[in-house]
Formats: sequence, structure tokens, C-alpha cells
Amino acid sequence: MSLLRRAWSAFSALFDPDDDPQEPFYDPAHLGAVLIGALAAAGALYWMLWTLLVYEGGLFVKLQAAWAVAFGGKTLRDFGYQGSFDQGIFQGWAGNVGALIFCLLTLAGLYWVYQTGKNQAERRGQ
Repeated sequence: MSLLRRAWSAFSALFDPDDDPQEPFYDPAHLGAVLIGALAAAGALYWMLWTLLVYEGGLFVKLQAAWAVAFGGKTLRDFGYQGSFDQGIFQGWAGNVGALIFCLLTLAGLYWVYQTGKNQAERRGQ
């Protein structure tokens, strides 16, 4: 029985050791916030790329058709366009363009964060 008690105390010590004052404080709420933030960022990235590249054929198909209309002698009717309610291949262009704008804004924001962090690191290094 004493062997079982020692094993149980050794096992429970793995999960509740005495805190070392030299180590950083661990807060499970921070881990939860990081986990939720990472999931939200992954979901936003998925939405952004799926809407840009897949939704209603994606942006590149629409750009090819627009190029053919502008410079290839094709008409909108050749690509199924019959008015604002039946846009043919151009169906969903607003979502694709919105995702493109969102991608560009996200990229610009990430670049700004990178540059700000780099500038602060350079100032601290001087």
C-alpha cells in the first residue's frame, strides 16, 4: 500500500510541482487565448484564400475572361453573361474582389507589424 501511495504522490507531483520563483509565471488563460487566436487566424486565412481562389470559380478564371473580353474580341455573352441576375462566369466577382482587398490589407498590416518590430529591435540594439 505504501508503494501505491508513493507512486501516486510521484505521479501527482508531475502536475503540481512547487513553483520556482526564477521561472516565468504560467497562466492557463494565456494558453487558451493563444489557442483561440490561432484558430481564428487560421479560419480567417482559410476564408480569405478560399473566397479568392475557389468561390464561384475563383478570381483567376474571371480575370482570364475579362482579358478575353477586353483584348480578345469576345463578348460578355460568350461567357454566359445575360444581365445582373445571370452573370455566367462572372458570378461571384464581388466576393472574389472583396477577398482580394482583404488579402492585400492583411498583407499590408503584417508588413507594417514586421517593419515596426524590426525598427524597435534596431533601436534597442544601438
